[in-house]
Amino acid sequence: MSAPPQSILSVFNRYRHPGGEEMSVERIAGLLSTRHHVANCRFESSEWTGPGAPSTLGQAWRLFYNPEGVRRFESALDKSGAALALLHNIFPVGSPAIYRSARRRGLPLMQFMHNYRPFSVGGTLYSRGRILKDPLFGHYWREVAEGAWMGSRLRSALMALLLKALHRSGWLEAVHTWIAISDFMRRRLIEAGAVHPARIVTLRHAWQAMPAAPSAEDAGHYLFLGRLVHEKGVATLLDAWDTVHQRLGRTTPRLHIAGEGPLSGLVSEYARRNPFVCALGPIGGQSKEDQLRQARAVIVPSVWWEPLGLVTYEAYDHAKPVLAARSGGLAETVEHGQTGLLHEPGNAGELAGQIFEMEAMSATSRAALGHAGRRWLLTEANPARWLRQFDKILTGCLESAALRHHRTVAGVALPFRRTVPGQGTV
Repeated sequence: MSAPPQSILSVFNRYRHPGGEEMSVERIAGLLSTRHHVANCRFESSEWTGPGAPSTLGQAWRLFYNPEGVRRFESALDKSGAALALLHNIFPVGSPAIYRSARRRGLPLMQFMHNYRPFSVGGTLYSRGRILKDPLFGHYWREVAEGAWMGSRLRSALMALLLKALHRSGWLEAVHTWIAISDFMRRRLIEAGAVHPARIVTLRHAWQAMPAAPSAEDAGHYLFLGRLVHEKGVATLLDAWDTVHQRLGRTTPRLHIAGEGPLSGLVSEYARRNPFVCALGPIGGQSKEDQLRQARAVIVPSVWWEPLGLVTYEAYDHAKPVLAARSGGLAETVEHGQTGLLHEPGNAGELAGQIFEMEAMSATSRAALGHAGRRWLLTEANPARWLRQFDKILTGCLESAALRHHRTVAGVALPFRRTVPGQGTV
């Protein structure tokens, strides 16, 4: 089903340090613009740094209700004539006041869930080596105690108060459709009662694949690409390579770790101690392409509930198998024994065993895994298919908005239950 072209306002608060979410937001806007009229409303977290930034007290207040954020949002709406707004991250500069503004105007919202905010203080449901489920039920005390947001208990407490106020305010009723990027995310939110099942759908990211995978090349190294943070399983990866080194000695394959983050020092220390670990630092462009093209396999050992994991898509685009943790959405994109191998999150021994398994395979068998991954990518992440799925969701959202408006005008106090197309995975 193709929805008639609509005018859509894409709203995103950029982080201080660009990452995968920002690239996804721009990719989504680009895809939608091939069928719909897309305008952008952008905020910058960096606006709250430097000489002209609001005071600490001013930021604390604006974190919940930023009148300047509302003014910019409404100005972008009026200029674009958008019939609907598509929200991504709106913290901190945009602020939840955007929900209030949309509700007051009767503007339907669709919100992409790239992480677990606004149901988690830190947005990851992860702290100090473990998954935290309590925030999905509205209990934030552990995240606050452990400084889950920006490493600060004070900032975490402010965010917890904000989330409590937001959920009690009713402003989130402006969101007609929540879009989870994996079935895993959708199930967790439904099980916790955080979102009604009829108001959340799954739409995994699309990917514009290369016309053909680069010519086959296997330089023998394994590749990690990502932020060097605990939730990405960096410690598990390093421990696994110690095990591999102890068993294989001089025949140990090289591990290339590309990225930056708080654990950069730990990675550098391991690289000095284990000659088969190479710390590449942040890479991009041709250097990144070369690393992917020459890798034997890509490793994604995340220990948090990874929403989806686009590094899997990058690996498949280069026809490389993926060794991933059975964590969150990763288990939906890596088919064990078909496109790669899955291990239990945090289990360094099992990951090491899978390295041994990969090393024992023939080059033909490893290549077959990678080519199966590329076939999965071309089918499951096809942009044209994604647009059809999005249009189905969009139609359902607009119809539900019209139904709710009709009930409001008629004075019928009925709970909102969406029964139009778009429920579940599409």
